[in-house]
Amino acid sequence: MKDVAERANVSVSTVSYVLNDSGPVAQDRRNRVLDAIRLLDYSPNESARSLKRRSASTIAMVVPDLTNQFFAMVTEGVQRAASAVNVLVVLVVPDAIELPEENYARLLRSQRVDGVIYLSGTGSMPESIYDLAKSGPVVLVDEQIPGRDLPAIVCDSRRGAREVATHVLNHGHRRIAVIGGPPALWTAQQRLAGYREAIAGAGIDPDSVPVHAGDYRQESGRAAAEQILAGPAAERPTALLCANDLMAIGAIDCLRSSGLTVPDDMSVVGFDDLPISALLTPRLTSVRQPAHDMGYRAANVLFDLLEGNDVDTSDTLPAVVKIRDSVGPPRG
Repeated sequence: MKDVAERANVSVSTVSYVLNDSGPVAQDRRNRVLDAIRLLDYSPNESARSLKRRSASTIAMVVPDLTNQFFAMVTEGVQRAASAVNVLVVLVVPDAIELPEENYARLLRSQRVDGVIYLSGTGSMPESIYDLAKSGPVVLVDEQIPGRDLPAIVCDSRRGAREVATHVLNHGHRRIAVIGGPPALWTAQQRLAGYREAIAGAGIDPDSVPVHAGDYRQESGRAAAEQILAGPAAERPTALLCANDLMAIGAIDCLRSSGLTVPDDMSVVGFDDLPISALLTPRLTSVRQPAHDMGYRAANVLFDLLEGNDVDTSDTLPAVVKIRDSVGPPRG
């Protein structure tokens, strides 16, 4: 800025006024400053500028992996919000870089990020990440973590799960199995609670419904389906409630490999409503979460916190059942 001021024959404060549009500058002086900026190829130091205006120049997005398209869409929402205000997003994917949690927390500290958006893949948060909240805000997305008083942007998973399970029950299914997510995850707990509420509402003992824990990956859905099919054919469920689309896809693949068809032999539903779900054969009935909006809102909450504004994240985003072709009445 000093070099620009000397070239334009103005004060440093005048250069600051022009750069930040924060004060009156005569047009001839403004033109001289803009010419000097072009001649010197000057680029403002965003980190220094952010310290003065108490806003962000760099934020971090921690996401379990990007092979799950839902996580990728949340991340895109964060990026879209950040791009609108010229903020850089440092993406940390622990599974991809195979770094222990303490190591990537150290990496984030070294990058001097202004805040963190954290999407948990374990249902917990390492102390090293929580410590970052002492120097900058941390916003959770798609999860609430017990014992951590942090703002969280979440979807009404419980209601969505209850409604999609009711849709299955309304087709006459009474032998049902659940392929759930990791038991420690808040989302998995909410979805299971929603399934159980619908099942109880249909006069079925929820404890009689088997629950097979998966990890939200496709292979775990296939493994759970294999375990289900290993039981006596007469006792097999006629419908599977899968806690995300990837596990539903894995389960359908297993059913097909076993010579069974969906929904004639077994109905299947998912959760998240990934773009691929409407392209499957049969098209997958699922629960749509507004993934992009969740990421976008989480980023804007983070920016509000950095500006010192109060935030309210008590409202949950809606989950909407998308009825397609993978549910039908049970045989017989």
